[in-house]
Amino acid sequence: MSLLSIKGLNQSYGGSHTLWDIDLDVQAGMRMCLMGRNGMGKTTLLKCVMGLIPVASGQVSFTGTDLRVVPAEARARLGIGYVPQGREIFPQLTVKENLEVGLAARGDGRRTIPTQVFDLFPVLKQMLGRRGGDLSGGQQQQLAIGRALVLEPKLLILDEPTEGIQPNIVHEIGDILIKLNHEAKVTLVLVEQKLLFARRVASDFCILDKGRHVAGGTIDELSDDDVVRHLSV
Repeated sequence: MSLLSIKGLNQSYGGSHTLWDIDLDVQAGMRMCLMGRNGMGKTTLLKCVMGLIPVASGQVSFTGTDLRVVPAEARARLGIGYVPQGREIFPQLTVKENLEVGLAARGDGRRTIPTQVFDLFPVLKQMLGRRGGDLSGGQQQQLAIGRALVLEPKLLILDEPTEGIQPNIVHEIGDILIKLNHEAKVTLVLVEQKLLFARRVASDFCILDKGRHVAGGTIDELSDDDVVRHLSV
């Protein structure tokens, strides 16, 4: 079943055309990795899905719902969790308060943090009273993912979840994402620059080059030629 469907999506920013006729079909259970060099439109595409920037033309639907008519603040209630690039936690709020911000986006009025968050990230339970700004980069990323998981989403979107994080935490985050997908049946869409991480975590890939979808398939089909042509710096 198609969970997220993007058809013929175009986007313009400041007078320049940034995304060209993007088609992307994310089936339930997939771990889809958006790949490409910097500035090729990956983050722009995620922001279109989340309603943070407008779509010029084309279709974006989630479980059959046309997202173009759903306000950005209401998309989380449909079951979409979002971890933005740079984490964007609230540094002055405690870990507990940061997680509770996620609760406000739920549609069912729940006011307690799901235990799953602490099962996946036990370090957060130990630091509930600590300010977000006092955490390490890796801990902040775990907090950002935990905040998105408070929604208990069907789809989790992550923009460069390993950026600026020490290697041992990168590996741990990879384990957690795979576990979420296998055990909690959360579908994943992530932007990732680290090729080894992408090959390990993703089931499928989509490469964007200058705003166009130029290659895709299962992660096993990602060829050396694709890497050289579209990913090598």
